Amino acid sequence: MSFGGPQWPQEPQRQGQQGQQGYGEQGREAYGQQPGGHGQQGQGQGYGQGAGGYGYPGPQGGGAPAPFPGAPAPGPFPGPQGGGPTPDWSALADASASRARRKRLLTIGGGVLAALVVGAVVATAVVATGKEDDTAKNGGGTPTAPASPTGSPTPEPTFSSVAPPPPPNPKDYISDPKKDRAPLTAEGLFPGRKLTMDGRPYTKGATSATANCAAVTQGGLGAVLKKNGCQKVLRATYVRDGVAVTVGVAVFPSEAAALKAKNQATGGIAPLTGAGVGDFCRATVCLRRSNAIGRYAYFTQAGFTNGKKVTTADRGVFRSSDDLGTFAFNQIYARGKSQASAAAGAPRQ
Repeated sequence: MSFGGPQWPQEPQRQGQQGQQGYGEQGREAYGQQPGGHGQQGQGQGYGQGAGGYGYPGPQGGGAPAPFPGAPAPGPFPGPQGGGPTPDWSALADASASRARRKRLLTIGGGVLAALVVGAVVATAVVATGKEDDTAKNGGGTPTAPASPTGSPTPEPTFSSVAPPPPPNPKDYISDPKKDRAPLTAEGLFPGRKLTMDGRPYTKGATSATANCAAVTQGGLGAVLKKNGCQKVLRATYVRDGVAVTVGVAVFPSEAAALKAKNQATGGIAPLTGAGVGDFCRATVCLRRSNAIGRYAYFTQAGFTNGKKVTTADRGVFRSSDDLGTFAFNQIYARGKSQASAAAGAPRQ
């Protein structure tokens, strides 16, 4: 990078080479020369050179006599006594000043370069010291493992080639009565006093649980439940905007039995009244649905609290039936998921 002065380093001066530019030369002339200057005859020679070598005059009249013993030696610039022209002292002074300036520039350039080198070394030392301080604050570098007392290499960790078992499937726990051992109550299956599905709030009415499955059914559903080995029925009623829905969950000894009960279903679950909910779905048309998951079959009966007949145009009744059926499915699945999670966290024997 340039500092506004001479570029460092420069090429070395090429003294004594005529016709080529030396250090600091301008044009094709030697540093300090004036073309055609006094004593130069415009021949492009080195500073102070005549026809001979540096500092010696060229031959005069066929050659200069050799100095005799005791005689003073001729100076680098012969005076009038030597028969040569008078030296141009002004040009010599200018040349001397130019050499001094060049030396000064070289000295300054060398000082700048030295300062840069010293600065770089100091900066590197500061960075290295900072890293050492950070390492000390952080408790040192990464610890290395101690050498084995016997000099043998540290053994590599080994891993079992047997893949870990997959996590338990929640459906397995709600399909097999041997795994499905968690307590099962109406309040546990239908908790709280309110229920919200997709922003639609429902108020819970009465709940019930019974082992007499046929007693809480209408039409032919009781016979279907009994034939497939129904063990218990849990019910709850929910109300919203003049629509009441009773959802009943029947428990069976196997997944196959629950699926048969769902496919053979006829009639429906009996409406559950009480806790602020009056009679509904009595001597009128209501919406009945059935489904199954694992060893559970669930049924809904939905209708108007004022006894109005349900038609296909009553989308609010269908939506409420969907909401309570989805809620029953979610509660049964959550039961299986809870038991599967508990089994996954239990210690293996």
